[in-house]
Parts: sequence; structure tokens; C-alpha cells
Amino acid sequence: MENGGEPLTIMPSCLSSMIDSGSVESHRYYLARKTTFEMLKDRGYDVPENELNLTLPEFRSIYSENPDLERLRISLPLLSNPSKRISVIFCGTEKIKKGTIRNLLGLVGEGANLTRLILVLQSEMTAQAKQDLTLFQVSIELFQITDLLVNITKHVLMPKHEILTPEEKKKLLAKYNLDDKQLPRMLVTDAFARYYGLEKGQVVKVTFDSDITSSHVTYRCVM
Repeated sequence: MENGGEPLTIMPSCLSSMIDSGSVESHRYYLARKTTFEMLKDRGYDVPENELNLTLPEFRSIYSENPDLERLRISLPLLSNPSKRISVIFCGTEKIKKGTIRNLLGLVGEGANLTRLILVLQSEMTAQAKQDLTLFQVSIELFQITDLLVNITKHVLMPKHEILTPEEKKKLLAKYNLDDKQLPRMLVTDAFARYYGLEKGQVVKVTFDSDITSSHVTYRCVM
């Protein structure tokens, strides 16, 4: 079929059904929020199943094509100790300045039992703003929204990671007559360490078992 001499291209229904006609903004927030909930569940927080199973169309019906960032905020208790809570705040596309941090400080100050705060950024943070992060009385983690569009722990090539308890770490070091510094290192800035919110001194058991890498186990200490 032609229109003015130019052929019309008709897209097969199987392909057109795969095209996302919604806003890119809502899709980004959906993916980042979903990964965040998965991350918090893996850290041991009490994440509702309906949040983990929320689909993109359902997300858009609840939060619209242009989500209000206030409504995307997350606050959850730790399953093992409900008195400890974590909050996640999604920041806008504007540069994070000193005033922005001061405003967040006021909001966070109202949260009872808050022990950890995650800020999801979409822009740069000024040096003064970073300095003001020290005013918070809780542990703060910074993620760019692009860090959360995909759950890295679900990658097919990602080896199995297991976080040792303090007792398991003690037994490991005693068994091989080692101290922390003699173990292979995992930087605290490593993507896996950041996903689980690991701190210096924690030990991770890494199991490699695939057709590409030989099957073996190693232990890494977060530095």
C-alpha cells in the first residue's frame, strides 16, 4: 500500500505490543524503585510482596506518567530488629545543593528510629552539599538512578555471593590462621558491596561455578 508514492510500513502486532508508549521518566522510576525494593529485601528489610510484584502499567496507574517524587519515598523496618528503619528518597534532576540537603535534614529528623538513608540521585551534588551530609545522624548511601535500573545480582554471569556472619568470619580466620588483611579484598565501592550496604571488615564468600569459569570458592574482605 502506498501513500503519495512512499510505501507505508505496517508494524506486526507482535512487535507493536512490545513497544512502551508510556513516558521514559515513569519507566526509569519504576525500574529504579523495583530494584531498590529487591535490594532492601536482600538486606533483610520487611518489603511488601505487592511492591516486588508491581508491574509497569500498575505503577503508572498509581503514580502517573510523571511521578511525584514525594510519593515514591520508601520507609521500611528491619525484619530482625523492627526498631531500625531505612528510608529511600528519590531526588529530582536539579543539581543537589546545600539548601537541598538542609531540607532533607529537616524531613529525616522527623523519622523515628531511622538508622540508614539512601538518596537516589539524578544529577551532581556540590562539594558543600556533600559536606553537609555529615550533619545527618544516620548512615547515608548515595546511588545514581542509573545504578538501579538493573539488578546486578540477577546477572547470569554474577557468581554466588554469601555474606559471612561475625562468627563465621571468626571461624574462617582461625581455620586458616589469617587476619583480615591477608584475605583478597573487595572495595567498599564495589557494586556488590554497595548493593548489600556492606561495611569495612565484613567478609564475603564468592562461589564461581559456570561453563566459563572453573568451579572454585574464594573469600573477600571488604576494605
